Amino acid sequence: MAAKKIIPCMDIKDGSVSKGVRFENVKKIEDPVALARYYNDSGADELVFYDITASTEGRGIVADILEKTQREVTIPFTVGGGIRSISDIERVFELGADKVSINTGAIDDPAFIAKAASKYDSPRIVLAMDIQPVNGPYHVFTKGGTSDTGVDALYWAEYCEANGAGELVVNCINTDGVREGYDIEILKTICGRVKIPVVASGGAGRKEHFLRLFNEVPQIGAGLAASVFHLKEINIRELKQYLRSNGIEVNL
Repeated sequence: MAAKKIIPCMDIKDGSVSKGVRFENVKKIEDPVALARYYNDSGADELVFYDITASTEGRGIVADILEKTQREVTIPFTVGGGIRSISDIERVFELGADKVSINTGAIDDPAFIAKAASKYDSPRIVLAMDIQPVNGPYHVFTKGGTSDTGVDALYWAEYCEANGAGELVVNCINTDGVREGYDIEILKTICGRVKIPVVASGGAGRKEHFLRLFNEVPQIGAGLAASVFHLKEINIRELKQYLRSNGIEVNL
């Protein structure tokens, strides 16, 4: 089985890395380029950048941050936020990204994933799903978690895989920033519906949460987290050593 990945996620707002709880009360934390450099040197497997207000503000990704990051890091990085067209994807790849993450753009145009996958390799096309339960079933949310699309999350995961998405990032709004652990049950369910790699996001607060994730949902390829890494509450290299000592294969 492939080694599990540990991925810091940097939510960008007004040019700074920011973080909230359940997508609310967002506060600035750090300069994104400096933080990317820190993660590059600290054992992260990949980075994810989300411009969290690009969709709600109807604009493209912040290019200058990506240009500077490309010069500072050697690990792969994924970029999302405001990706609505093939030209947006092309621009992100020109700026050095290895993968592009699409959420609102795919909901607004369900054919967008297939268009992107037909032009680029599927592994470079990531479908990001911000989800939470709504009277039972999990729905997909867009525009930075502010808009309930009414689309069933399980249906959407299967649809996007069938149309060429190479990876799913499943971010559970109900656990995001709460630090009480990942939403294991919905992650199990989604992994049972798709064969492409799934990245878990939302809820990590302790090293034990990553261990439980990989033990209970072995199909999960990576654990993604934000504030516990940004605030230096969990050191990635120490986390990986802990996981390996408990039988989880990681790259040290």
